[in-house]
Amino acid sequence: MNFLEDVQARAAAGVRRIVFPESADDRTRAAVVELARRRIVEPVLILDPGSPESHDAVRAIAVEVRDPRTDVFSVEAAERLYNARRAKGLTKEAAHDLVHTPLYFADALVADGQVDGCVAGAVHTTGDVMRAALWLVGTAPGNRTVSSSFYMVAAPFRSDKRDRRDRRDKPEVLTFTDCAVVRYPTATQLADIAIAAAEDRRRIVGDEPLVAFLSFSTHGSADGDSVERVRQAVAEVRSRAPHLAVDGELQGDAALASDVAARKAPGSSVAGRANVLVFPTLDAGNIAYKLVQHVGGARAIGPIDQGLRRPCSDLSRGAVDEDIINVAAITALQSGNA
Repeated sequence: MNFLEDVQARAAAGVRRIVFPESADDRTRAAVVELARRRIVEPVLILDPGSPESHDAVRAIAVEVRDPRTDVFSVEAAERLYNARRAKGLTKEAAHDLVHTPLYFADALVADGQVDGCVAGAVHTTGDVMRAALWLVGTAPGNRTVSSSFYMVAAPFRSDKRDRRDRRDKPEVLTFTDCAVVRYPTATQLADIAIAAAEDRRRIVGDEPLVAFLSFSTHGSADGDSVERVRQAVAEVRSRAPHLAVDGELQGDAALASDVAARKAPGSSVAGRANVLVFPTLDAGNIAYKLVQHVGGARAIGPIDQGLRRPCSDLSRGAVDEDIINVAAITALQSGNA
């Protein structure tokens, strides 16, 4: 069983309710049909008032369907949104209008606990998806930063050195974070990103996170503003989450290769074994995941949003049916401790 098959199987064991606000989209409807048939999640579809021509097709799918225009919960949802955002200038009329749109109504259901998570983004922009999630769901306790991770499924690697036992003698899943949201994180934001990524890895991959903060320096081999920021982030994580295995600053080879780690970071509990890689900037993370994907041949799954009180996932607008199925399964696993 490969990584995604395992994710889908574990999601199916949990029977989580996931809402899909983009019901007018053909890909979303096709994915929901499969999700329901394979019982990976229990889907809930939201009718789109702006696309009445899609309503018959939505209602024809044997899943729960909610209409934000007529649902009695819309009144309570609008009041909650108004109370949350009125200090920022949101009027009652604007709150009413927003919760009658599929995305905001869906996230209101997430915030209320009527569903376990939301999957959108096949039609909406990342900004739209994130704004609705932040306004209605909010960040997780103790975390003020919404960020993302890519789950990089790397193929086995065979070393040409006969005396070297490489860590990748079978497919491996690495967490790369953050590669899509926070451009130039502060030390506290880096700490938020690392803690959120580690918590989600436990739920999604199911193993123990080993967190490496990456840099061009390893344990004082160089200095600079970015190095100091990484060191501060490591210290903050150790203070806030002492249960986590974390180390830094580490160069990429010291984080991943045991023979290099033995020379550069002897005694480290993470070096050479890291499975969560925290990048110092969005530049570094985004460049790295695309290089590993296109040159290294890894499969990139994501971005998977993290740091919210309940999961609201953001698809690529180029997503296909299977992408939506996989993100729905991951969202279900993220909701485990919500």
